[in-house]
This record gives sequence, C-alpha cells and structure tokens, in this order.
Amino acid sequence: MQSADDSSGPIASRSITTLSSREVYRNRWIRVREDRILRSNGQKGIYGVVEKEDGAIILPVEDDRVWLVEQFRYTIQERTLELPQGAWETAVEDPEELARGELREELGMEAAQMTRLGIMWIAYGFARQREHIFLATGLTPTQKDPDAEEHDLVAHSVPIAEFERMILDGTIRDDCTLAAWGLYLLWKTRQQ
Repeated sequence: MQSADDSSGPIASRSITTLSSREVYRNRWIRVREDRILRSNGQKGIYGVVEKEDGAIILPVEDDRVWLVEQFRYTIQERTLELPQGAWETAVEDPEELARGELREELGMEAAQMTRLGIMWIAYGFARQREHIFLATGLTPTQKDPDAEEHDLVAHSVPIAEFERMILDGTIRDDCTLAAWGLYLLWKTRQQ
C-alpha cells in the first residue's frame, strides 16, 4: 500500500486535468465552481465542485453516554440526530479551537480533554471539505452560544447502547456521525 505522502505511483497520478475553472455561486458558507476537464481517456467534460472550509465533528462522551444534537436539516426536510459538528466561515488554523467552539455553540459544554482521532473528507465525489474528528471528555456545562442558524438545536444525552441501537435501526443516518463513531471504536480498541 502506498502512503498518502508518496508522490509517485497510481495514487498520486491524476487521471483528470483541469482545463478551466469558474466560480458559479458563493455565499458565506460555500463556494460552487464548474471546471472544464480532460480525462486521461481524451474525453472532455464538466465537473461541479462545492467548496467549504474545514469543519469539526465532536464526540462528547462521558459516563457511558454520548451527547447528540437534534436539529432541522433543510436539505432533507427532517429533524435529525447527529454528533455536534460544524464549520466557521473562515479558514481554520487550529482544528481543536474549532471543535471547542462548536461544542460550546451547540451543547453549551467545555471539555477538559480533546483527543484528535483523525481527519476525513466529506462526499469528495462533489465536495471539497475536510472534517477534523475529536473525542471530547471531562465535560462541564458553560454558556451555550448558538449561531442564528442553530436556534432550534436540542441537546440529548443518551446511553451508548441506545446511540448504537439508533445507528443500527436507521434513526441516525448522518454519514459524519457514523464515520466518526467507527473511527472512535477503532481508536478505543487500540487504547487497551
């Protein structure tokens, strides 16, 4: 297996060349661009890309319980349960600061310890956004500081067994929550 830092070999080689790029939409949260491309087979095409600043996913775990947020997700027109997560409108220099900020905004919690579990790309078939994943422990309440868009957040603390049941029965379907929980379980098995 080739490492991500190795610039030779099939992983590093590009099979698509960008011929031109133009921004088609921008707001404070996202940018959308359309690229004219040339595939390695000689076929030209168009690729749409959604760009967002880096985000954070936080696993607030304490006393065999996990904290979740419930909120209305406009794109699917449903209220959802998921781990606290989010991004700021500017580039992130310190992912832990972002994670701590999101924990405070969404749950009104401070964490004594933030353990970095990893990083992942979200939906990189069309989006360019990375998520930094942190385990938050040693939780204490503080002043909740939601953004205007987070006015309807409801915090839930559930036993881990119930959280896992909700994953298995489809109550929780958020890909970031599922991936972060899987990463946490892998990390946890290596701590013993």
